[in-house]
Amino acid sequence: MTITKSVHRTYPPHRHAKRDAGIIRRKPELAATDARGERSCARVLFVTTEMTDFVKAGGLGDVSAALPRAVAKHHDVRVLIPGYPSVLAVFGDALKPVGKMRSYHKLPPCEIAEAQLSDGLTVLVLRNAELYEREGSPYVDASGHEWPDNDIRFATLSRAAAEIALQNTHMSWRPDVLHLNDWPCALAAHYLDGQSDAVPTVLTIHNLAYQGVFPATTATHVGMSPRRRIEHDRHGRISFLHEGIAKATYLTTVSECYAKQITEPTCGCGLDTLLRKRSQEGRLTGIVNGIDGSWDPQRDTALVSPFAIGEWDKRQENMRQLRDELGLRQQDGPLFAVISRMVQQKGVDLICEAAPQIIAAGGQLAMIGRGDPAIERTIARLPRRFPGRVVAHIGFEEGLARRMFAGADFLLMPSRYEPCGLSQMYAQAYGCLPLAHATGGLVDTIEDGVTGLLFRDATVSELRRCLQRAFRIYAEPLLLNAMRGAAMLEKHGWDIPGGQYAALYRRMLSNKNQAGASVQPTPSVRKEDAYAHS
Repeated sequence: MTITKSVHRTYPPHRHAKRDAGIIRRKPELAATDARGERSCARVLFVTTEMTDFVKAGGLGDVSAALPRAVAKHHDVRVLIPGYPSVLAVFGDALKPVGKMRSYHKLPPCEIAEAQLSDGLTVLVLRNAELYEREGSPYVDASGHEWPDNDIRFATLSRAAAEIALQNTHMSWRPDVLHLNDWPCALAAHYLDGQSDAVPTVLTIHNLAYQGVFPATTATHVGMSPRRRIEHDRHGRISFLHEGIAKATYLTTVSECYAKQITEPTCGCGLDTLLRKRSQEGRLTGIVNGIDGSWDPQRDTALVSPFAIGEWDKRQENMRQLRDELGLRQQDGPLFAVISRMVQQKGVDLICEAAPQIIAAGGQLAMIGRGDPAIERTIARLPRRFPGRVVAHIGFEEGLARRMFAGADFLLMPSRYEPCGLSQMYAQAYGCLPLAHATGGLVDTIEDGVTGLLFRDATVSELRRCLQRAFRIYAEPLLLNAMRGAAMLEKHGWDIPGGQYAALYRRMLSNKNQAGASVQPTPSVRKEDAYAHS
């Protein structure tokens, strides 16, 4: 298969197309008060920099498309997102101005517009052509370089969220809770700090390694105190994420295991001391992400032969078609897939080292993704070394990725760290067994020897030992199919995590009603809470 290099592209809209923008399907009314007369339906502003309906750069886009919809079964949820070209293209004339944000230090004024998607989800769009109407991803230009004014761009988004919460934008709707995502939204907690009419904030950490670190001069530009700096940084730089972690009412991250790991020096990325303090205060918990209902091999139109549990002949047909599509030889032996960003975090270099063992044992390797240019070059050499047995596609095509999940026997995920991971859940839904390093969300979503395989350390020797287990399982069809069936029976939808977040908002609203703006520590959010409010 020819290796192609694709430039960054804006992802197509989610299943809600432009023709449906602005057409509102009336949702059932949510109960406004509980038995004691207290309001239990919270107004939640979900602040994000990407959403698969419009633009996606990583897993946050998938979460931002699915989680607000899951929570909307329980609460009044609106999404705030910058007005990228892809957002404006989906809504067109359906966008209606509803508010304005004034300038603040070097943050420019912005217009706030509103529209609804076909399922009734309300989206607030922060409009400033100079900041957001650019080609590229939310964070980098078409050549992969970070926008030089990302500090201003995302501080403006954070400021807008805070101003909406403080009713300074002339909007008639006011949130009870702000749900902030990662460093680009984290400064909203800073802007609300000390305000008498502040609302509580939830900050979700999707990946602690990305912290929004900027020169100390940025503090003046965005209206932060110059004293707010990373405590461990001798250069005196400021970090948006550090400030958000310090000031948010409550912190969540995307798996239970990762919530524990980030309080330790090995995974804390220099913020473990602060995170450990917040955890001890009862203000940090992990809620495992879900995947949306489109990941269903029985109804996936991208597949040549849709299939259900037990229809292994149909699954085998997907493998045959996939090998033809990729230019792989039709042969006996397992097919290993890699569907990932090609970066050091994902352990792709370990896969490249182990590739000769896979081929020597009679396996094949199919890789898709893009990322670090040096790693891409290493990957590109493998198909030339093993023609017909290794293929690599530098880029991303969702349809091809779905066919790889449906046709491969094993998914390789030797991530050095993985806050949650979605690919292992996609793979399980399609009967492709994940083979993964036991870290973060991979521990929470894979049962070793039942729904996948886990190995202890992110080293090539440990990966090779786990590959040997995979080959032994492949040689026993009854065991292989039993594990495939167990993996496909796993439920990774958004109902449970959506219910957990809904319970968290409800508790925060109750605490605020009882104690004013001073919100008491919230106990860990349990799955039982999700069931109770379903």
